[in-house]
Amino acid sequence: MMARIAGDPAFARHDLVDADPDAWAALLAARSDLAGIPHLPGWACAGHPFVVRRFHPGEPRDAVPLGLPLPPADGKRRIGLSLPPSVLTRRRSPSLAETRAAAPPAWRPILDALVRLSDESGVPCRPFGSLLWQALTGLPYLAPGSDLDLLWTLPADAAAGPLLDGLARIEEQAPMRLDGEVLLPDGSGLHWREWHVAPPDGSVLAKRIDGLAMQPVASLPSL
Repeated sequence: MMARIAGDPAFARHDLVDADPDAWAALLAARSDLAGIPHLPGWACAGHPFVVRRFHPGEPRDAVPLGLPLPPADGKRRIGLSLPPSVLTRRRSPSLAETRAAAPPAWRPILDALVRLSDESGVPCRPFGSLLWQALTGLPYLAPGSDLDLLWTLPADAAAGPLLDGLARIEEQAPMRLDGEVLLPDGSGLHWREWHVAPPDGSVLAKRIDGLAMQPVASLPSL
């Protein structure tokens, strides 16, 4: 079972949301620890989104837990906050193909191979992390040593094996590290590489909006 957020049970980890600018300004006024941090005052007015994150232990469930990562030049700080569902609007996350123009030229052949793999395996792929934030905000999130962080949404009737095997082959040719999660229908996120190398009788760490848990490989969709 996924944790439920009072007022809207449908928010999931990695969802992108827009915040009402007045609500964002009120939150900043109440958070003295965020005073003087670059980009924050105009964040919502500029149309920049927030991302739904995991609940911290003991955090109230009547608000949506959100995150906002800053660019590396501004300390690469991850800002944690929460806002009521009533001041948030869910935003469609761009596909990997839609963020291609924001990627370094050396990455683009790998992105093209990943898009083909997504089409062939029937598992939708979208970015998160530095590539996503640079594409959405225009701020300089990508650095020479950046990873490519991806999310694959596994359909209920799909096998993960072709996807995981394909990712391992593509990573061998990639100039960057491929990171990211395969999202199961229940909202759990499994690191693709950990799942790929896990033995049949082993377990994989599953990340959920309400916490972490070890998931037996035998209970996962067939490889």
